[in-house]
Amino acid sequence: MAAYDVGPSEKVHPGKPVVVDRYTVGARINHWITAASLILLALSGLALFHPSLFFLSGLFGGGQFTRFIHPWIGVLLFFSFFGLFLRFWKANLWKREDGTWLARFRDVLANHEENVPEVGKYNAGQKFVFWAMSILIIVLISSGLVIWEQYFSAYTTLGQQRVALLVHAVAAVAIIGVWIIHFYSAIWVRGTIPAMIRGSVTGGWAWRHHRKWLRELVTMRSKEGSGSKPAE
Repeated sequence: MAAYDVGPSEKVHPGKPVVVDRYTVGARINHWITAASLILLALSGLALFHPSLFFLSGLFGGGQFTRFIHPWIGVLLFFSFFGLFLRFWKANLWKREDGTWLARFRDVLANHEENVPEVGKYNAGQKFVFWAMSILIIVLISSGLVIWEQYFSAYTTLGQQRVALLVHAVAAVAIIGVWIIHFYSAIWVRGTIPAMIRGSVTGGWAWRHHRKWLRELVTMRSKEGSGSKPAE
């Protein structure tokens, strides 16, 4: 059975230090488009959320253009994240070791990762962010279409729009919170942000944080190099 965590283009390059491929150029572009869309959505959405935050509309040329561009950025976010979902959903499937990893989360915070199970390409915290984002973006796009008056007001009632507006606001607050967790975690684990910029990590970083993924990658590439066919 092939390891879901290992991508076809990922390789280990010997040297000092050892370099391990982690993200393709396409995946990195996809990620940063998604990140930029989410930040722009948060800023424009907050400008429309409360009068005290309306000053943020100045970043988009005023309230009228903010109201116009906000839903279109939402559409961009949906399709961009959908691209990430297709790339990474298998690697984010829940594994048995993820529950143990969560139970020993204090060791992770204390930088005692030798006390937690070896994990694949993503740990339980990263998987939580991935699936939380997936669900919340679906909620946001669905509720956003209901309240998009320019195109869909004729197909919904005022009551439905009010409910959708409330759901949209709650989901927006939730996804901002998830984004903060994601951003803080990326800073906390040094080397995470550079990996999404240059696409690779050192062998030491992979061994410390995602040892199971590194083992699977080395094993698969060794089999390929020896000419043997990986087990189905």
